[in-house]
Amino acid sequence: MPKFLHSMIRVTDVDRTIGFFELLGLKEVKRFDSEQGRFTLVYLAAPGDEDAQVELTYNWPPADGSPAEVYDGGRNFGHIAYQVENIYDTCQTLMDAGITINRPPRDGHMAFVRTPDNISIELLQDGRLEPAEPWASMPNVGVW
Repeated sequence: MPKFLHSMIRVTDVDRTIGFFELLGLKEVKRFDSEQGRFTLVYLAAPGDEDAQVELTYNWPPADGSPAEVYDGGRNFGHIAYQVENIYDTCQTLMDAGITINRPPRDGHMAFVRTPDNISIELLQDGRLEPAEPWASMPNVGVW
């Protein structure tokens, strides 16, 4: 049987991206720095679900001083989805930290946000909550 291991996303700021995922409740479970390959890998997982991981790949700037890699079009990846205990509380925590809720949880079930590198994150309510304000009236912002 296949077993899911991880999804990889490229990031430009490891600490900032870890901070984003920590707001969702994920924790760092493993880190690997490669001097020779000039990259850092950081693995994050939800507590109690360490088998399903997100791998953050940070490619260091070239040793010769050339510009660092630039990533755009995070939507090309698609999205990563997480089930949350209370979607309204999760979205409020993210908003309080300055994160834009691109697709608010108007239906009490689904929302979309983006990481600092524009990777789309889908948040799905465990079960369904009744639509509630201010979420029910919030418009979409940007794309997700």
